[in-house]
Formats: sequence, structure tokens, C-alpha cells
Amino acid sequence: MNEVKITIEEKVALGKAIFFDTTLSDPAGQACASCHSPSAGFANPNHRYATSEGAVKGLFADRNTPSIAYSQYSPEFFYDGSVYIGGQFLDGRAPTMEAQSGGPPLNPVEMHNADPKSYVSKVAQASYASEIKHIYGNDIFNDANQTLKALGDALAYYERSSEVAAFSSKFDAFQLGKVKLTPQEKLGLDLFIGKANCYACHPIGNEDLTTVPALFTEYDYENIGVPKNPKNPFYSMPKQYNPDGKNFIDTGLACNPKVIADGRVEESKGKFKTPTLRNVELTAPYMHNGVFTTLKQVVSFYNTRDSNKARWGKPEVAENVHQGLIGNLKLTEKEEDALVAFMLTLTDGYTVK
Repeated sequence: MNEVKITIEEKVALGKAIFFDTTLSDPAGQACASCHSPSAGFANPNHRYATSEGAVKGLFADRNTPSIAYSQYSPEFFYDGSVYIGGQFLDGRAPTMEAQSGGPPLNPVEMHNADPKSYVSKVAQASYASEIKHIYGNDIFNDANQTLKALGDALAYYERSSEVAAFSSKFDAFQLGKVKLTPQEKLGLDLFIGKANCYACHPIGNEDLTTVPALFTEYDYENIGVPKNPKNPFYSMPKQYNPDGKNFIDTGLACNPKVIADGRVEESKGKFKTPTLRNVELTAPYMHNGVFTTLKQVVSFYNTRDSNKARWGKPEVAENVHQGLIGNLKLTEKEEDALVAFMLTLTDGYTVK
């Protein structure tokens, strides 16, 4: 490592350059930002498909791209004695942000690089390669694994920056006493905490603002009974990517290698990481398989999953479906709309008038 003092700002700038570089995929054209765009709350801006298309046209991932905004607050993946918490990806398989960054570049249905060496060779030709050497040492490109670690470090610095976790929504302004919620938004907040009990899995917390502002997630894992999505393009992928075809079942947390090693596969089937609701207005489609296209559908599902089973159909994974907190909330149409209105206050970029 160089003895030169490296600033946080330098690492953030480098991470941002890597994040938006479209030359690092094979074929070129896809960057991290292609599926994690600021315009979409750092989720996929292409709402045409239920799951995400990779660098190779016509190849789709099995899951909808989650937002990486505020992902820095997800703790390193661990088991607390009763539930799994934290990690990155919808199944927590990457324990940290640094580990997560190495996945998409080498995933054949994402950035499609054949191996670490081919990915690193592209980085070594980038305009910012000299900055990588400045920060991580002149020999950083001699070992592909060490290069991957450096790239992960730089990307994590950018993803921890205020550009990715802005805390600049109307709700943040409301918490600071700078703006009032409309009557409909206030009703939605009251329902969120009360009758609808969204608060149980998406806690606001830290109301005194002495620590981190509201994150709207506990970073734990639940199977809420989401139905299969017949429009999931992954079902039609070639057998080398999806040998099960239309019979593919996404078991979520049960795919995590740590969970498998722990022997907790059965109790983990169908569970996915509880996402933050920040910027949820921008991150459609919703759920791991993109089955819902609007927030109104999501709220209606939570409200009537059990009381209107004919509308929603069977869960994709029948085991471990969460009972009690959702499914028959008895919300009126007006109350559903109010909850949506409240969630729209969680979009970053609000300007106090």
C-alpha cells in the first residue's frame, strides 16, 4: 500500500467512477448504475420487465433488482438465535457491501464477465486506473483477487456516501419540523404505525434523531406469501441458466450458503430480506419476482392476502408464510390510498417550499 495519505473523498470519487462505468461488462454497455440508477432510487430504471436484463440482451436474472440505497446500514449477515439479519442481496448471501460488489460483474446473467481476470483487465484499461494505483498501490493489478477487494472497497465507500443515502425526503423534513404532512399523508402515517401495523417490520425508530434517521426496515427475513409471477422472464431462460423452466421456485434465504451450512434450510424457505421503504415510489416493480407493479397493489396484497385468496393465488413458497401481522387488515379503500400517500413522502430529493 502507498504511504500517501488517502482521503475518504478520493475513495468515494473512485467508487463512483467504477459504479457508472459501462465498459466493465461483456459485452460493454452495462454498469452497476444500469440496474441501480439514482433516478430509480438506486434500483432498476427499466420497469418493462419483472426481473432485470443483463449485459447480454435477452438474458434475465431470476430476481428483481433491489435498491442499494441505505444498504450501508444493513449489518453483516448473522443469526441472532432466532432469525437471520443483515447481509446484502435479497437472500443475504454476501455478508458485507464489499463482498456484494464482486457478484454482479461475474454473474453470467448480469455483467457477464467470464472470470475475475477478464473483469480486472477491463478495469486496468479504465481512465481511473491510475487512481486505483494511487490509492491501493502500483502492483494492485498483479493479483486479480486483490484487485477485486480494492474495487469492492472503493464501491462500498461510494455506496456509503450521502449521494446514495441522502435522507432528503419530505418525511425527513417533517421529522425536523420543517414541513407538515397533508391530511392524507398524516392519516397514512397513523395507519402505518397503528391499524396497518407496517411499523412492525418497517420500523421508523430514532424519532429523536440523535442517531441514524428512520430506515424503515429491521433487515430481517420473512416469507409474506408472495405469489409466483407468470411474467417473470427468467422462466424462459435457456436450461444452462434455468434448468427448471416454468417450474423454477425461488426459495430465497434458503439459498444462502451460510444458512445451508447452518442446517436451517427448511425454516428459511421463501424468506426474503425486508427492504427499506425509502424511495419505494421509484423502485417498482415490487417483491423479489416483480409480481406487483404499483404500490397500491402491494398495499392491497398486505391488506387482503388471506381474505381474498382468489385474487392473489397461492404463495410461490408455501412453507413459512408469515401469519398474523398481514393478510386481513380490514383497511378501507381510503385507508389503502392514505398508506400509499405516506410512502410517497419517503422519496429523496424533496425541497422545502
